[in-house]
Amino acid sequence: MNSRLVGIILAVSGLALALLAGIWLATQTSSGALSAGGATLGAALAFVPVAILEGFGLYLIAKGGQEQRQTSEMQLQRKLLDIVRSRGQVDVADAALEIGIPVSRVQDIVHQLVGLQVFSGFVNWDKGILYSEDASQLRDMKQCKNCGGEITLAGKGTVTCRFCGTEYFLT
Repeated sequence: MNSRLVGIILAVSGLALALLAGIWLATQTSSGALSAGGATLGAALAFVPVAILEGFGLYLIAKGGQEQRQTSEMQLQRKLLDIVRSRGQVDVADAALEIGIPVSRVQDIVHQLVGLQVFSGFVNWDKGILYSEDASQLRDMKQCKNCGGEITLAGKGTVTCRFCGTEYFLT
């Protein structure tokens, strides 16, 4: 059971407890079995478990929403990585359309994947083509695959061709 569902259950339970306590206190006060001071004390005592249930329930609802957003982001990353790796090269606009996100998000996701060290390849944002390639092949490369300009690759991360702007991603 996910935390969001547990949070909803706790929040609804807290509301139900508050409603039941309120009805009971009102009926006891109206029948004369409970004085106004007793009803106030009863309301104060009922408030503690209600506040705990509501507070923890709202916390879990918020945490569940955060977990859902993280899972959604990981799914987008996985989809893009699968598309590029299976095809070798993909038009950025086509990948964005296939995944159902704006083209600008594709660039963000590519950089996230590079940061996670799970993607190596290169992209020319002007042409809008993303390439997946073995990192060892990229490390041995001396010329840009797009314009033929001389590039120097060293270490991990991102290297940009100073002539055409093609970005190379190493893991």
